[in-house]
This record gives sequence, structure tokens and C-alpha cells, in this order.
Amino acid sequence: MNSLSIKTLCCSSTDLKAFERRLTEYVSCLQPATGRWRMILIVVSVCTATGAWNWLIDPDTQKVSFLSSLWNHPFFTISCVTLIGLFFAGIHKRVVAPSIIAARCRTVLAEYNMSCDDTGKLILKPRPHIQ
Repeated sequence: MNSLSIKTLCCSSTDLKAFERRLTEYVSCLQPATGRWRMILIVVSVCTATGAWNWLIDPDTQKVSFLSSLWNHPFFTISCVTLIGLFFAGIHKRVVAPSIIAARCRTVLAEYNMSCDDTGKLILKPRPHIQ
């Protein structure tokens, strides 16, 4: 190897380490927000399920109109509207944001015989042998 190829190899290695560091940093920064959004989704889902159960077992639900039934069960109505609002606001994307980033990086890195795990660590694959 001549000195030019060693210098190129050294620089590319440094670039890969910097890219891996930045990707890991970005994915780890998303984790706290993702955890909060998951907790919000779980709490609202449990509230909606509990309210739905109470709404369904109420004997007056069958006797009154649909809107009156919803008016009689404000806990279910509010939690259901909140859950629908969260989905319209994109909570389903925020809950899985780190895995979306990792999947997109895997798609791009596949062209360079590399991949990454869900934490952002690079995985170098062996070069294919051309015969």
C-alpha cells in the first residue's frame, strides 16, 4: 500500500466513526421523547378501554340514543376524542421514530455493504467477492 491509500483509509475510518457517533447520538436523543409518547398513548388507551367497558355494560346505553349515551359517559367520550386527536397529531409516528430512522439508514447503508442496529451502531458487512 502506498501512503495515499493509507491516508484515504484513515480518513474514511474517521468519517465512519463520526457518522456512527452522530447517528447514535441522534437515536439516543429521540429515546426520552419516544418513551413519553408511549406512556401517553398507553394511558389514553387504557382510559378509553375502561370508559368503553363502562359505556357498554351500562343498561341505559341500549335505551337512549347514541348521542345521549355519549353525553351520559363523558369519561369515555373525552378519552376517545383525545385518542383520535393524538392519532391525527401523529403519535403513531412519534412512538416508533427511532426505528423509522434506523430503517431508513439501513436502506441507504445497504448500498455500501453496511447496516446499523436500532441504537445507531454501524455494522460492516464483508465485501462481496466478484469472480
